[in-house]
Amino acid sequence: MHLILASQSASRQAMLAAAGVPFTAQPALVDEDAAKASLGRERPRDLADALAELKALKVSARNPTALVLGSDSLAVLDDGSVLDKPASREEARDHLERMSGRRHDLVSAAVIAEGGRAVWRHVEAARMFVRPLSYTFIEAYLDAEWPAISGCVGCYRVEGPGVQLFSRIEGSQFTVLGMPLLPVLGYLRERAVIPA
Repeated sequence: MHLILASQSASRQAMLAAAGVPFTAQPALVDEDAAKASLGRERPRDLADALAELKALKVSARNPTALVLGSDSLAVLDDGSVLDKPASREEARDHLERMSGRRHDLVSAAVIAEGGRAVWRHVEAARMFVRPLSYTFIEAYLDAEWPAISGCVGCYRVEGPGVQLFSRIEGSQFTVLGMPLLPVLGYLRERAVIPA
């Protein structure tokens, strides 16, 4: 059984490659803003799940004999507001200022589709505690990390300098990196994509 990752995410591709999973990657090319608008005021867990499913189904329609893995992540502030990927350096600065000294949940969903229908799904969250960030730190961080973080929910790559934003992280590092990898691997073993 062939696995396709419905994503251009370097982090998700690196996780699968490092785990020894054979796969190819195809971008889903989903208009996430339009999809979010059509889904309305879903709970963040349900929204992440729906977006992961949309990506998996779109690529599965083009590859009906493969297993297609779609994934999505959302940063949810402690007041319930959801942060999208920053569209500009100014928006990234605003996100970092809003997260400073606060907790947020990073919700990551994975959906596997086969033959144009979802056959497996999993959603989990990591709790992220951002330390108080000074204006000077934020500007230096953006000088070093923008525009590389433009595609990152929460404006950070925790596997790089983004780890400096946090005083504490609770949950799976894989979830923080953008995909609940251990449950994904469990399902891939069930389907004999990787050895059990």
